[in-house]
Amino acid sequence: MADELGALLRRLRKRVRLTQEQLAERSTVSVRTIRRLETGRSTDHRLRTLHLLADALEVGTEERRQLTDTLDRAREGAAVEPPEPAPIAPAAPADPPTGELADAAASLAREVRRRWQREEGHRRVHDPFPLPVRWQPVPAELMDRPENIQRLQPGATPQDLNLSGDLRSVVATYRSIASRRLVILGRAGSGKSVLAIKFALDLLAAPAAPARVPVIFSIGSWDPTTTTLRDLLVGRLLRDHPHLARRVPSSSTLAAALVDADLILPVLDGFDEIAEALRAAALETLNATSLPLVLTSHRDEYARAVRAVHAPLVWAAGIELTDLTIEDLTTYLPRTDRLVAHGGEGGGAGVWDAVLKRLRVRDAPESTRLAEVLRTPLMVILARTMYSETPEKDPEEMLDTARFPTTGHLEEHLLAGFVPTVYRRRALEQADAGRGHRNRDPDQAQRWLGYLAHGLSQGTHDQQDLAWWRLSQNLRVSTRVLNTVLVSTLCMTLATWLVQLLVTASGHVEPTGLGPSVSYGLLGGVCSGAAFGVTYFALAVFGRTTTVPSRVRLRLSAADRRTGRRPVRTFFTRFWFMLLGGSVLGVGYSWAVALVSVLGNDLTLSHTELMKIVLINTLLYGLIIGLTAGLIFGLLAMFEAPMDITAAATPTRLLSVNRTAAGRQLLVLAPALGVGVVLCGYAVVHLFQGLLGTLLWPLQGAVLLGTTGGLGGAMAYVLAFTAWGQWLTLSRIWLPMTRRLPWDTVAFLEDAYQRGVLRQAGAVYQFRHIRLQRHLAQTYRH
Repeated sequence: MADELGALLRRLRKRVRLTQEQLAERSTVSVRTIRRLETGRSTDHRLRTLHLLADALEVGTEERRQLTDTLDRAREGAAVEPPEPAPIAPAAPADPPTGELADAAASLAREVRRRWQREEGHRRVHDPFPLPVRWQPVPAELMDRPENIQRLQPGATPQDLNLSGDLRSVVATYRSIASRRLVILGRAGSGKSVLAIKFALDLLAAPAAPARVPVIFSIGSWDPTTTTLRDLLVGRLLRDHPHLARRVPSSSTLAAALVDADLILPVLDGFDEIAEALRAAALETLNATSLPLVLTSHRDEYARAVRAVHAPLVWAAGIELTDLTIEDLTTYLPRTDRLVAHGGEGGGAGVWDAVLKRLRVRDAPESTRLAEVLRTPLMVILARTMYSETPEKDPEEMLDTARFPTTGHLEEHLLAGFVPTVYRRRALEQADAGRGHRNRDPDQAQRWLGYLAHGLSQGTHDQQDLAWWRLSQNLRVSTRVLNTVLVSTLCMTLATWLVQLLVTASGHVEPTGLGPSVSYGLLGGVCSGAAFGVTYFALAVFGRTTTVPSRVRLRLSAADRRTGRRPVRTFFTRFWFMLLGGSVLGVGYSWAVALVSVLGNDLTLSHTELMKIVLINTLLYGLIIGLTAGLIFGLLAMFEAPMDITAAATPTRLLSVNRTAAGRQLLVLAPALGVGVVLCGYAVVHLFQGLLGTLLWPLQGAVLLGTTGGLGGAMAYVLAFTAWGQWLTLSRIWLPMTRRLPWDTVAFLEDAYQRGVLRQAGAVYQFRHIRLQRHLAQTYRH
């Protein structure tokens, strides 16, 4: 009977042409539940669920009765109906993944583990040993009731929750929570992000593979009013793991399929970094879900969101990270001192000995203030960097109450000294080792980093993701439009001159002289560049100029297209968009032809006849180039395949892959657009022959136009409208020319990462801590 119910439900869904994902969005019933109902694997048939699906499908009274009758028969076939319990968050996915999903989950788990092991080592978490991170339960008002956290039935007595522990027991603490929902609170720099990394790595290192792959998502830029949680997770997976763009038979991407199959455990880092006006909406969005998750936040920001929505994160337990103690500092800081002067058989005085001695005098104001500052791992790491690894600095200066009258002054001192210290220290290390690596001036490096931090602070709230493809987005729209015009003009002019030179040298065309050739190339380039600029401006008006790195590559083998995609839909989606853009370029070219005719003294025609020809050319060239662009880009879209797993993104790897992809695009587009112009020109001229008078499309002129348009148009498109092209023209040329970034931008970003100023979060960089980012941004503005 369950099969009968599933068949009926499937028939009703297909009748209204909805996918399972679309029905889930309409009905609020999960995709997993719908899939189990339709396949007959569900034995827990709930009337309320069926009514939700019926409402979403807009079925009539008779069909609703058929659904309920079928449900009754299914219940009878399943023996006595059990009482309907309260919904319980599953501790594991309903069905173990199989086939492609299982392989995707396994490869994602391996990549996540490799990535965070590398990042943990880069952050020197274990050098010389991890700083103690301990926690205690949060106040009762910041977490749900114990019986809800333990997912108990009505009347059951909750057990005591043990929510105290340290870095070694984070997975055990999480697994003791039946709902698998945990909130981690702590002050700025208290170690929440390090704890999140430790949690993911320990869970992945467990003997039994986790039912869900823990993936850390930075959510500081999340706008829950415009982006659903599911879309956020899928988008970040696609950004950081491009191979998950491959399609599955249901036509969704692998990333979406993993999320929908409940195979991802989201570790949502940085709730407090969401814009203040959006935090309540974000918490309400999370409360509307039942999926297991881990959420990190500052305590005060989370508490305000809880008060705003009158509820904490539902079903979630809460822990709060505690401060470091004097004993922790006494154990840790001396072991970071690798500059102790050893003499004879005994050891010399350590750099921290005097400071630690003063810290034990608890009533002294200077020691109390310093202990207050060094209560978080962030400040301890900054202090270690400045004093343990720099021989000329003495940590006793931190006890100077005249220089640092408040804890805020002392914290700013540590933040301000971090960047100069790491750049000076690396220069000394390289000099001692005799290396030839390029040294960076600390003041100049700080100014460049300040510009990057300032760019992230633009808008309603601070962004954290420092993506190479977005470095130019803080430039004014007028600057970016001008860049598009200049780049496109240069590409079209050079293409015109090159084609003229080749055909003249081959003897197919009589030489016209240097002056006319230069003028024709310049006019064609300027008009085409203006058309590209108009197109870019139109995209900017609709907010479509933020390019993203390509997640696909061109594969012509049919074996690589067995991904469940819909080629016709893919073709027309790209076709209509490029038809409009190409038509604008065709109009620009038609006006270039008209200007060449006028400047060439071809004035035997009256103004009326000339305008008639211009209007006809505008229509024809607009159609020819628009159809060519639409057809070529539409066909290419049908042959795109996701990148393989070797393209799993780091910033430099993703940039390298996109540079290669842009080069291949250019090699394919140039001849394809050239041939397309010739063929589409014949088709359009034949279609309008007689209707618009006698039209000519000579083969030689068509080939010249096609070659010029193919080469110049392909170069202009790649350089002005792709992520790598905008990176090259704006971030590698414009911003260095205006002294806001260095000329070797890639090397600078990677060097800042190696020095520990930046960290990697998948395909993007982030500053080591949001407080460092804000400090650099403020310094740059001042």
